[in-house]
Amino acid sequence: MMNPAEFANIARAEESFWWYRGMRGILSRLLDPLLAGRTPRHVLEAGCGTGYNALELQKRDGWRVFPLDLQMEGLAYARSMGLERLVQGDIAALPFHSFAFDAVVSLDVIVHFPRGGEDRPMAEFARVLAPGGLLVLRVSALDILRSRHSEFTCERQRFTRKRLIELAARHGIRVLRCTYANTILFPVALAKFRIWEPLTRQAPQSGVQPGGGWLNRMLELPLAAESIWLGAGLDLPVGQSLILAGEKIA
Repeated sequence: MMNPAEFANIARAEESFWWYRGMRGILSRLLDPLLAGRTPRHVLEAGCGTGYNALELQKRDGWRVFPLDLQMEGLAYARSMGLERLVQGDIAALPFHSFAFDAVVSLDVIVHFPRGGEDRPMAEFARVLAPGGLLVLRVSALDILRSRHSEFTCERQRFTRKRLIELAARHGIRVLRCTYANTILFPVALAKFRIWEPLTRQAPQSGVQPGGGWLNRMLELPLAAESIWLGAGLDLPVGQSLILAGEKIA
């Protein structure tokens, strides 16, 4: 579970904060070629948080999205935005029939399971996906980047590309694309998390702030550049996040 206090921070920042805006752009560019020839009708967002991403997916592609989250703190925000088909449930025990969805999207959720516990939600994603269905996962990358924000949000593990691909393969998911993202700012993050935070002995705290101002715009530019690179089909070798897209083997 995520720290319940983080939902309010996310709700205030999700529309304008550079990281959210930039990562939405990256995800959109990655999905475009993968959706060629696909028309997902029933889509599960497993771990929807405030519901903002589910709303964006519905607007962007006209998908019929089923937003699910375990925590009522997030679902309350989703309900206030008028989202329908909201479900309170555990991604490790999904309350849906097998083969119910054409696509499953889960963004930065399985990192809240202890290492070794990620197989339970992945098995459920595979179970509810129809044969040939699309799975889109985003996770935090590389243990060396664990931060005070990670501690505050109750993040319990981070992934390497190899380990994420192996996880998908164990559950019958054929990987179509797996790449790092948020790469250009990697040196800055490394210096902040491994030097500055230990030196200043900062307590665990949220790194999410409401967006706006020149710095927010400047920080979004590297992610916008990466979205162009990734949209051209080129992967990034290292980064703060990992994005995997795969399809369920029939």
